[in-house]
Amino acid sequence: MQRTVRTMAAPKDRFDHLLKVIASQRFLGKQGLGNEVPFFICPYPADEAVAMDAMRASLVNQLGSRGVRAFEINLYDLSITLLHERGIWDEVLAAEPGITKDELKELLQGVLDPETHLIPAIGARLSSQEFDVLFLSGVGEVYPYIRSHNVLNNLQSTAKEKPTVMFFPGTYTHGLATGASLDLFGILHDDKYYRAFNIMHYEI
Repeated sequence: MQRTVRTMAAPKDRFDHLLKVIASQRFLGKQGLGNEVPFFICPYPADEAVAMDAMRASLVNQLGSRGVRAFEINLYDLSITLLHERGIWDEVLAAEPGITKDELKELLQGVLDPETHLIPAIGARLSSQEFDVLFLSGVGEVYPYIRSHNVLNNLQSTAKEKPTVMFFPGTYTHGLATGASLDLFGILHDDKYYRAFNIMHYEI
């Protein structure tokens, strides 16, 4: 039997739950996780992406008013910044019209490889920032050249001191035979990852 872990909560209920959980000392203190890394998935319907962006910004503000510092890294914005910093942004734009989508994906996967480029950039930003919880967004925008499970797998050595919440436009599914997977947009069932917790099921 397969169990699908998803949130069917209304946006306000989702917001209230996230605020209550993330502001709690149990969550911030990484309690009840056993020996697992403090990674959490916040799944939401892909068609609510715009509303989720606004809700996340409000969540950061509300947490701040409670003394909880949330630091957000948008993977899409970070990718653009890295391409500029490496001086290859114009080259990528120039190459795009003359190559196939697969060739473009391969190019971007090389220059934005999580292990060698993306995670070190995240680590540098974390080391210069005081925060209590890390928010990762922009997951849908960077597909398919950056995959969420690759980010989480490589992030384990860099961002395990504080809780990390990945805002995920899709579902988090569990099956006895297949294990756990992040199903982007609710239809792409190939990102195997099992070490994160569904934050919508976290109780305080």
